[in-house]
Amino acid sequence: MSELDQGQRAFSSFRVLNGDESLSEREHLFRNMAELFSYVSDRCDDEQVAQYDEVLCQLAEFVEVEARAHVARLLAPLDRAPGTVVLKLANDDIEVARPLLEFSNVLSDDDLIDIITKQTEAHREAIAGRAQLGDRVGEAIVEHGESASVVRLVRNANAHIDTAILEKLVARAANDREIAADLRSRPGIDWASLRKEIDNVASKVLETLGEMDRGFDPVAAGKVNAVVYNRMRNRAGFSADEWKVAYNQVKGLSDRKQLDARALARFARFGYGHHCAAALTVLLRVKPEVVVKWLASQDYVAVTVALRAAGMTPDLFEAMFATLPWRDLPTDADKRMVASRFEAIDGDEAQGIFDLWRAHEFRKRAVTEAREAASA
Repeated sequence: MSELDQGQRAFSSFRVLNGDESLSEREHLFRNMAELFSYVSDRCDDEQVAQYDEVLCQLAEFVEVEARAHVARLLAPLDRAPGTVVLKLANDDIEVARPLLEFSNVLSDDDLIDIITKQTEAHREAIAGRAQLGDRVGEAIVEHGESASVVRLVRNANAHIDTAILEKLVARAANDREIAADLRSRPGIDWASLRKEIDNVASKVLETLGEMDRGFDPVAAGKVNAVVYNRMRNRAGFSADEWKVAYNQVKGLSDRKQLDARALARFARFGYGHHCAAALTVLLRVKPEVVVKWLASQDYVAVTVALRAAGMTPDLFEAMFATLPWRDLPTDADKRMVASRFEAIDGDEAQGIFDLWRAHEFRKRAVTEAREAASA
């Protein structure tokens, strides 16, 4: 019997969810379904993942900690794991949550920050040891964590510690000798350059404040800071490793029905270019390589038409466009041009163009596959 056949057989056992069967039978089904999914996850479509997600979430309510911990260990290393049950188990007792907090690529920065804020110090300590740890997550640990999680963050050579985090760590180190000792010995920190950078920034801020009049708009200043931050984050362009992580996290958001305009706005606000690109593939229902090709070829027209067809607002479109990890950063003239095109094209017209393109691609792929089959 194939693995997919076993999956159909497993789904036929849903009576366990509603009947009077024993706890052991539910735990047996819970473990078996998670193990089966770990074997076939790379071959499941979104609908199949959603089925596993729903059933595993329901079963998690009826089983003991040992079974939940076993399933968490199975799901933690998977690139494509059901987003809802992963988040549920990541908020569970620490013996359940630890492998997911340390290794799961399905958990987004926002998920981790929420867990840091609401869960225990043990949860924060597990997150602090992740192989990939962004600056927003690190900053949340410094703000909410106790000594154990902050020390693990400082000792994590893979954690991204920017100037803002470092300033907060220095403030905490004044009252914590262990943090101070680890901070002094952390490689890669040029203390002399950091002091000079802080002094230069402070001087520029003071000069700017002296030139400001009473009409200063803090909202406008926040927008300027966001643009600068986005440019800094996207300077390196497209990264295959970042794309893989972003795509898995976006799929997890989609599993939880949270991939909406608010999520897109957060991606753009925090400069998560690869997440913006991954979101396009899911929302537009196109293959990932299509969006990657658009970015590599600087295909502004395709992105403009696609996002107009998706019903995106002009403000969100401009933010997304500026944040995407293009091969080369768009110039100001490029941004003005695409904004003008976006406003000029009608939504229905854009939808028609996009539908024609999608139909053409499907026909072209079918012809190609037929020719390959005939020549085989």
